[in-house]
Amino acid sequence: MFLTHISAEGERWDQLAHRYYGDPLQYERIVAANPHVPLTVTLPSGLTLSIPVIEQVDLSEELPPWLR
Repeated sequence: MFLTHISAEGERWDQLAHRYYGDPLQYERIVAANPHVPLTVTLPSGLTLSIPVIEQVDLSEELPPWLR
């Protein structure tokens, strides 16, 4: 499953990863899902990007109470 993102002038891959995943280091997922986009430091405006959706698993039931 993917979300669609239209880039704004000057956006960076790590900014997108932070926005969608809360972790700028996850940018490689977005890069891999968009092989049609050249790897540049900043993105031009108007690109249609696919943002992979990552399923979150609720592990709270498996954690001891002090880690929930």
